[in-house]
Amino acid sequence: MVQPKNADSKIFSQLRIANGDIKLNHRIILAPLTRNRNVPCIPKDPLEPVRTWCPDEVVVEYYRQRTTEGGLLVSEGINPNQQGGGMPGTPGLWLPEHIAGWKKVVDAVHAKGGYIYCQLWHQGRTTIEHMTGMCTVSPSGVAWNDPEELYPYPVKGCRGEGESLKLADYTSIEMTVDMIKDTISDFCEAARRAVEECGFDGVEVHGANGYLPEQFLSDNTNLRTDHYGGTPQKACNFSLELMEGLAGTVGQQKVAIRLSPFGMYNQIRGTKRMETFTHLCRQLKSRLPNMSYASFIEPRYEQVFSANEKDAFLRSWGLASVDLSIFRKILGSTPFLTAGGWNDTNVRGLVESSQYDAVVMGRWFTSNPDLPQRLLEGRPLRQYERERFYGPFQDRERGYTDYDPWCQNES
Repeated sequence: MVQPKNADSKIFSQLRIANGDIKLNHRIILAPLTRNRNVPCIPKDPLEPVRTWCPDEVVVEYYRQRTTEGGLLVSEGINPNQQGGGMPGTPGLWLPEHIAGWKKVVDAVHAKGGYIYCQLWHQGRTTIEHMTGMCTVSPSGVAWNDPEELYPYPVKGCRGEGESLKLADYTSIEMTVDMIKDTISDFCEAARRAVEECGFDGVEVHGANGYLPEQFLSDNTNLRTDHYGGTPQKACNFSLELMEGLAGTVGQQKVAIRLSPFGMYNQIRGTKRMETFTHLCRQLKSRLPNMSYASFIEPRYEQVFSANEKDAFLRSWGLASVDLSIFRKILGSTPFLTAGGWNDTNVRGLVESSQYDAVVMGRWFTSNPDLPQRLLEGRPLRQYERERFYGPFQDRERGYTDYDPWCQNES
């Protein structure tokens, strides 16, 4: 397909989401990006390790810089409870300090005429108890299958100060039905706080990248044989009950989900992907016909493997020519977003293809806070700095809020 030039591309046209309640002025959306730049919340006991973090003015500035009038931002992953977190510098939404910090972020985005959704993120089996102070939970108590892989952050206060721990040594416990219900309740309460107290325009469930909802969806991490596992249909029940609970709390039109049907991150190796995700999408469309949008990660985009390696996996699954069109067809009029591998050379023409309604971009937004304007005007993009993606850092602003908009002197 011949790509239209700059302003002629439909990515710069308006789009309605939230069942028509929100009108976006363009279709370039800030992806949810973990940046580990939040600051510790004051612990009740100063001798206790820090286990939860809050946004401050630096985080406010980061989102303000990336706001455009009528543009949509999706927040970094926000934990609905302490058990779902455990990564340093990532925020939650259950303490008064969390609410106050996120309200400042939302107010800054709204002051510039933008919209922002809260991404709710439960890490499930990918965290460890040393970071949360609580047991690690997942659909099934499946051990990490790489005996040498380390938790990616040094853990303070355990056997050695700043020690790195092997994930395989700390297997999660299987969630009871009561624990599942309580977790869904925590998600719903976090959504209520997000919308009613912080002012977020909606919530997006992080159902991708091997975190808790996808752990239920994948038959290598979900070995259950009850209501929540054993068949592709039952494996979807956690996500469906979660989405229905959120819709009942804040309204269907304020609820969205992010999915990676062909992802492999965090050891997801499900063998029934088409059966599982087509059922999930059909049920979402049936139960939540007014859902705000659905955001999908492209099949050939992968965080841990090269494109050639990912293609080899897809071929081995009999999915060599797979794309997202089946999910687009099932979801029909629900706004359909794409993420993964998009840049200034291939983003135009996406909406014209009728495959997608909007594009979600992350890496290029880190170093180009004015990304929509650069794309509109055909300006060069500043190369992102991968080594500055994830903190924590002492110099938090470096590689976070110190990128200027395009200027004539920029090479």
